[in-house]
Amino acid sequence: MITLFSFLGFLLAFVLIGVASVMFSRHSRQDYYLASHSVAPWLVALSAVATNNSGYMFIGVMGYTYETGLASVWLMIGWIFGDFLASLFVHRRLRISTEASGEASYAGVISHWAGFRYKALQRFASVISLAFLLAYASAQLVAGGKALHVLFHWPLWGGAVMGAVLVMAYCFAGGIRASIWTDAAQSFVMVTAMGLMLVVSVVSLGGIDAAVGKMAQIDGFLDLFPHNAMLPGLSGGLLFATGWLFAGFSIIGQPHVMVRFMAMQDPGDMVRVRCWYYGWWIVFYAMTTGVGMLARIYLSDPGSFDPELALPTMALQLLPPVLVGLVLAGIFAATMSTADSLILSCSASITHDLLPHRIERPWLLKGATALITFLALGWALANSQSVFNLVIMAWSGLASAFAPLLLVLAFGGRPSQTTTLIMITVGILTALGWRWLGWQEAVYEGMPGILAGLAVYGASLAARARVAPAEESA
Repeated sequence: MITLFSFLGFLLAFVLIGVASVMFSRHSRQDYYLASHSVAPWLVALSAVATNNSGYMFIGVMGYTYETGLASVWLMIGWIFGDFLASLFVHRRLRISTEASGEASYAGVISHWAGFRYKALQRFASVISLAFLLAYASAQLVAGGKALHVLFHWPLWGGAVMGAVLVMAYCFAGGIRASIWTDAAQSFVMVTAMGLMLVVSVVSLGGIDAAVGKMAQIDGFLDLFPHNAMLPGLSGGLLFATGWLFAGFSIIGQPHVMVRFMAMQDPGDMVRVRCWYYGWWIVFYAMTTGVGMLARIYLSDPGSFDPELALPTMALQLLPPVLVGLVLAGIFAATMSTADSLILSCSASITHDLLPHRIERPWLLKGATALITFLALGWALANSQSVFNLVIMAWSGLASAFAPLLLVLAFGGRPSQTTTLIMITVGILTALGWRWLGWQEAVYEGMPGILAGLAVYGASLAARARVAPAEESA
């Protein structure tokens, strides 16, 4: 009972923070989806960290690390470094283009970049976004349901329904401003919960040396390179890490994360945003990897339970009830911080990109948000895939569709509308084909997807170069 009250107390605080944002609402589409470009650097950063990490980190990465061991560190290194590289070239330019175009959605901005008016691109991009973001949102609701199932023995649908209701409540109140405010609060709870689990786990085992010694007794657990890599040894590890570097670079293809940077006050704030963002994220990811490895010691029989439930299961063994509530709140906060962002991005795709007349009335904007929430919940209740696999599929699909195009635009490329549509299509099909062949276990499927999209643009430049001399000679 104490655990339940502790958990509900944190959830109530998140909802109140989100609802409080209504006092700053300007009741317009730009404010509902971009907070009128008024978000401070530290809020942008903490919101992006919470949105980026989500239930995927507490549930998916925990389970992956539990099964893989030390080799999972390549995922962390590649992902964060790839994300950093992307931020050097794209984020500031996207914020500038957002203001110049006057668009309120990710698809709207990339289809109106530098004066373009690519309506077919905008609608196609919005359809792609809807499909993958809904899958992504359903994974977050599944993650919340799994956590509540372990701790309270609720049915798996119970946590999914609770998360959907709470997210809809504060999105109704303040749109993306409510989402960003609650994300920032949730990021503090996420880091506190993971830090608490790390310290208690190590102390319970008798210190770092004792913990490492027990890990060494597990066959292959402290091997530096993954066993299922395409190549053996160091070469396989580097290829694996390069694949996850592309996963980090894939951040620029994620509408629900990039909209945070589109909403920041000033494009010149990117250095300050990076300091907050990467400092917070590195600490959180390192702690998550550590707790995932420690879970293998406490829960030594991998076949006896779902590895994605390692964190809540371990919390029950090690912590008093009030702190179990804190850890559960951290897990649930992570799922909600991403689910609300995904749902708002889907709502923008409908009201801003797909419909022939853009919606401005607040009640219609909120109606679209409610519709998307119900669709995501329905998908979650019917979903049987692991959180890790579903998130990676959605992440790589969005990256393969949009990252090549946004990279080209950020560096001054001016592809035709036909080229942009082919880039998106080829990128997605390549990533899905890679997954269908089963190669995603060795190399992240977004890597060939992104490269395929860039190859299409390169081919279009080559074709244009061949045509130009022929026209001049004629």
